[in-house]
Amino acid sequence: MTGSTRAPFTADDYRARMDRAARAAADAGLDGLLVAPGPDLVWLTGYAPTAITERLTLLVIAQGRAPVLVVPTLEAPDAAQAPGAPALNLRDWTDGKDPYAATAALLSGTGRFGVSDNAWAMHLLGLQRTLPGTAYESLTEALPMLRAVKDAAELELMAAAGAAADAAFEEIRKVPFAGRKESAVGADLADLLRKFGHSQVDFTIVASGPNGADPHHEVGDRVIEDGDMVVLDFGGLKDGYGSDTSRTVHVGEPTEEERRVHDLVREAQEAGFRAVRPGAACQDVDRAAREVIAGAGYGEYFIHRTGHGIGVTTHEPPYMIEGERQPLVPGMCFSVEPGIYLPGRFGVRIEDIVTVTEDGGRRLNDTTREMVIVD
Repeated sequence: MTGSTRAPFTADDYRARMDRAARAAADAGLDGLLVAPGPDLVWLTGYAPTAITERLTLLVIAQGRAPVLVVPTLEAPDAAQAPGAPALNLRDWTDGKDPYAATAALLSGTGRFGVSDNAWAMHLLGLQRTLPGTAYESLTEALPMLRAVKDAAELELMAAAGAAADAAFEEIRKVPFAGRKESAVGADLADLLRKFGHSQVDFTIVASGPNGADPHHEVGDRVIEDGDMVVLDFGGLKDGYGSDTSRTVHVGEPTEEERRVHDLVREAQEAGFRAVRPGAACQDVDRAAREVIAGAGYGEYFIHRTGHGIGVTTHEPPYMIEGERQPLVPGMCFSVEPGIYLPGRFGVRIEDIVTVTEDGGRRLNDTTREMVIVD
């Protein structure tokens, strides 16, 4: 098993996060934040309802006021056991009562609020009917960097998740590929991620031969053949934090062209990694990787952004893409994953999770980026 030995987050940790969120909201000109069940609520409070239903659950955060978690009465005992519960107040509502009236009492009737992206439309519309003078903005737009900078404890968990994904790759490269369906290898990958401590497997892409030219192919019934290039991209959550790595392997000996394309992607990935440093713009990472591939004449075959943020979800801000001028800050974690996709033939992608350090970047994936030959 690959794991972290750090203690669980405490009420003080969650209090600090909620305080930070309140300050960030005020700095953004918001009157507060409304956080529904999902990744943001888990990150802020440690509370994940056992079932997300039509009953309103909402965390209300505003600077200068204690955070309040509005919950259905029948779920209040569970909410009270959340590790962040001592850092907030609980306000429950019973069936037959108006949950929007209970929430409205906590809000300014003319305020502007950030709302977690996964809030149900029916709940937001209910608040708007109750408080027609209010306005709302998604957290991704209003506070895209809220969870982006990880503290030391979070970085430890991110590193452990990366190490677990690496361990899964070291094992999967030993299994037979030729003559087996992509779905069978994908099942092996999922089992390995769980073996090495993942509680949640989000994706196991096994894209062989021409399927490798589709970046999000995942798995299918195609039987992997000798001579295939195979893109492996897999990850999920371990102890609440994400892994995501890609390696491209080859069944048997590759052709000269296949080696050349793989080496080019490896060079581009290295260039993207070397562009990581505090103060650089996110787009600089994309530009560095893309310049290598475009310079070799394959620019039209690099068809996605170079990277995405990762943390309590496997895809979140910031994004390594042209036009994103957000400066890199120590503690940010994101993927660097250039690729080349030749329609009808094969694809190559190499991906590491990288964290920004005080003087550059540090990879959280350490498996070889050289061509790996499998059976």
